[in-house]
Amino acid sequence: MNGCVFLDLPVTLVIECTVLHHSINSLTLRHDENHMSNKTYAIALYPGDGIGQEVTVEAVRVLEAIALRNDINFEFAHLPWGVEFFEQHGQVAAANFLDVLESFDAIFLGAVGHPEKLPDHITLAPLVQIRQAFDQYACLRPARLLPGVRSPLAEPGEIDMLVIRENSEGEYVPIGGQLKRGTPQEVAVQTSVHTRLGIERVLRFGFEQAMQRRHHLTLVTKSNALKFSMVLWDDVFAKVRAEYADVDSDWQHVDAAAMNFVRRPDRFDVVVASNLFGDILTDLAGAIIGGLGLAPSANINPSREFPSLFEPVHGSAPDIAGQGIANPIAAIESAAMMMEWLGENQAAQSIHQAVESTLADGHATPDLGGGLKTSEMTNQVLAAIESR
Repeated sequence: MNGCVFLDLPVTLVIECTVLHHSINSLTLRHDENHMSNKTYAIALYPGDGIGQEVTVEAVRVLEAIALRNDINFEFAHLPWGVEFFEQHGQVAAANFLDVLESFDAIFLGAVGHPEKLPDHITLAPLVQIRQAFDQYACLRPARLLPGVRSPLAEPGEIDMLVIRENSEGEYVPIGGQLKRGTPQEVAVQTSVHTRLGIERVLRFGFEQAMQRRHHLTLVTKSNALKFSMVLWDDVFAKVRAEYADVDSDWQHVDAAAMNFVRRPDRFDVVVASNLFGDILTDLAGAIIGGLGLAPSANINPSREFPSLFEPVHGSAPDIAGQGIANPIAAIESAAMMMEWLGENQAAQSIHQAVESTLADGHATPDLGGGLKTSEMTNQVLAAIESR
């Protein structure tokens, strides 16, 4: 791969994706001096909208620094999809965007959306399609209260949980419709889809993660009200948990789980939930560890048949876009998760340790009560990497 891809668009329009030439050139120069690395990863950069564009740049800066110290080479391709792309071409992404992305080792997403310009269900559509087409059925959203960060909870305890959200089914499958739109008799029907296969595989993935952590798993459902879909989750859970005797497991209804995320978050280890419940709970988890600016995520294809996607949990935040005050930590930590998935554990740990020491030393962006700009916060992380 030469670090650049071409997108076929309607009306015979062809757009060349811009490449972060300064990134590739700097990496290539260093690796030429070291007779080139055998470890080359092709990464699709999908910065998207708002602060997504800003934090993606910062994540790449950190990846560049890590690459130079770990005998790694990156080939980045910048994909200019999002609201601006829609304004020019009438669609959020290229018509063949799935074909384009399939060739990469991983995908890094900044954030998408600008509700004042385009409804979220349109800007989010490519992301949902990526998750489903690439069978990224396990969404990993860790929530850890780091040293130097203040939780809004009075007595948070030691928060270190991993929420695994079923990522391909549930309420995000586009099955439904509307009748008599715009009239007083308007009707909307939305059907969620839950399969035994989908539930079982994400539960097994969750139990395997628990085996590598503190050997505890909590399933979140709502079977006292949703007597078909959530009862199926309960039934499959009863079957799978019997195969993991080394893992303590329990289940909670989603309203109780939300309450306990606030009351006693330190008691959670691995949490598995459906697509919608997982989405909601992870925003809460991000809030109790100091804010969504610290919350990374990974959309994983466990079979590795397709690329996985990594993104900060926060949105595009158009209200602060362009001000240079977005917190880059969630994006940087998402990049670390990407390195872990690619098997570069030493590089990933270097990023994690640098982030921890940066926050422990009191460096903070405005969302954390500090005054650092986005790039200045990254500078502190880079300095921590250099010092190690």
